[in-house]
Amino acid sequence: MSSSTSAAAHRWTEALGRWGIPEHILHQAPQSPWIHPVESFRPSGNLHVDTPSRHRALEVLTGDTPSVLDVGCGGGRGALGLVPPARSVVGVDHQQSMLDVFADEATARGVRAQMVLGDWPDVAEHTPVCDVVVCHHVFYNVRDLVPFAAALTSHARARVVVELPEHHPLSHLSDGWKRFWDLDRPVEPTAYDALDVLRSMGLDAHAEPFTVGSDGPPPDVSDLDVEHTRIRLCLPPSRDPEVREFLEQRPQRPRHLVTLWWNTSN
Repeated sequence: MSSSTSAAAHRWTEALGRWGIPEHILHQAPQSPWIHPVESFRPSGNLHVDTPSRHRALEVLTGDTPSVLDVGCGGGRGALGLVPPARSVVGVDHQQSMLDVFADEATARGVRAQMVLGDWPDVAEHTPVCDVVVCHHVFYNVRDLVPFAAALTSHARARVVVELPEHHPLSHLSDGWKRFWDLDRPVEPTAYDALDVLRSMGLDAHAEPFTVGSDGPPPDVSDLDVEHTRIRLCLPPSRDPEVREFLEQRPQRPRHLVTLWWNTSN
């Protein structure tokens, strides 16, 4: 690893580490705040949304049997949004329940699917190479970004397409942490710190920011919204009324996302 790669990777790892929750808060949490409700990841609605992420993948999905590998696939929105023209999809996830949704959704769309259970890049050697690799909303869960990105690169014949928020996905709850715990949350790393790591690896990586949604009045708040927010904030059920009030007072804001992509020569 070069000194520039090491420095960029170190900055990324150190910044992610600061997103840990203080032990005194974690200790009294009724349940783990690191939840990933499976149903929240089930694809719904129009998956053919015009975003830089989809556009950059479609550019190179050519030929008779284009294939997509989706790393950290969840329910498969990233890969299944490319069907058609994709004719086969491969999903990698460390939760079997996510892969079950991925398989069901692929079957419903009549596309051939393969599932790989495990953590990336540990399972990379058991995962087939595809034309395009997509990896959506995963990078902020990866502290050691260099081997992770290198394995993405080695598994794409044409291109890797990564989508992530401009800022950490839990940034939207920073005001909640301040309100309920008087805790200031970090503002780094950002998608552009990830870009620095990729470029330090010698990858000709590009960044395209985009926005989804718009400013608006507070949304309707469901019981499930309250429950998930309360769990993420390490609060007990008795605080549900306060959590609901907090959510109902917050105006809707657009989401600022970034597409990172680079070509490969595999």
